[in-house]
Amino acid sequence: MATALAGCSSDGAIRLFSNDYGARTDAGYNLPAIPIYKVDRKYHRQVVRYQTDEKPGTIIVDTSQKFLYFIMEDDKAMRYGIGVGREGFEWKGTARVALKREWPVWTPPAEMIRRQPELAKFRGGMDPGLTNALGARALYLFNKGGDSGYRLHGTPEWASIGKAMSSGCIRLLNQDIIDLYNRAEIGAKVIVR
Repeated sequence: MATALAGCSSDGAIRLFSNDYGARTDAGYNLPAIPIYKVDRKYHRQVVRYQTDEKPGTIIVDTSQKFLYFIMEDDKAMRYGIGVGREGFEWKGTARVALKREWPVWTPPAEMIRRQPELAKFRGGMDPGLTNALGARALYLFNKGGDSGYRLHGTPEWASIGKAMSSGCIRLLNQDIIDLYNRAEIGAKVIVR
């Protein structure tokens, strides 16, 4: 059982990264600045105290609190605000990071196209870019049955962080998914609660 512990500030942050959401160029794409002052401070990337028996490098997703924790040494974790699956699209379980992609192509699954026929134009894939649904990075989650169809990915929709609006994937701010991508290794355990 994991427990977040109070840290050096009233919200548990040991170190807050609110200044890391400015504009930047990444692989030729000009990522715009996020108006981070409009995002609840608890969803800003931060190092927090987090006690768990899981080993460093594990990713724990707390869907009810809308946080993703990247487990670090010494009872600490990097915590990111996330957007999660809307009602009827939530999921829980254990998976692993099988693939990592920078500026990935997004291909909506057939069942999503049936629900949203306007997505049929992307049946062959949506090119990478600033409006791509997977954002700047994606970590592909596989379980015992193979590709789960779920991803940890960036989003251009910064206002969706802290909300339940996706079709089941876990969304992070583009600047946060770049940070997580650089930390997470292929094979990393992912626990979604």
